[in-house]
Amino acid sequence: MQTKPLLYGLIGFFIGGLLVSVAATTFDKPAEQKNNDSSMMESMQMSARSLENKTGDDFDAAFISEMIVHHQGAIDMAKLAATNAKHEEVKELSRNIISAQEAEISQMRQWQIDWGYPISASNGPGMGH
Repeated sequence: MQTKPLLYGLIGFFIGGLLVSVAATTFDKPAEQKNNDSSMMESMQMSARSLENKTGDDFDAAFISEMIVHHQGAIDMAKLAATNAKHEEVKELSRNIISAQEAEISQMRQWQIDWGYPISASNGPGMGH
């Protein structure tokens, strides 16, 4: 099995999902929320810029580390939605997000171990779970 096409596919999937989620959460919000979204977008842009001049293992290690932090943020938000949302559809979505993102974090952490990439305290095995 070739791992490069799989990795490139995952990268495209994550970046595409990230862009869709940002676009979907930016419209029709009060100014205060748009400011929060703006700082979130700036943070994501900074993360993307930190990857720009990297290739190979340096890129993969940085990308995985950034994605673990990103996924953990999604899990934290989804946990709030699971208990605070009004509509059952939102609660169900939040449970699905938690399940999927936790599985993906586990996979990425395993890749960090398998490929000898550093595991920082901010995305280590005990974080958030």
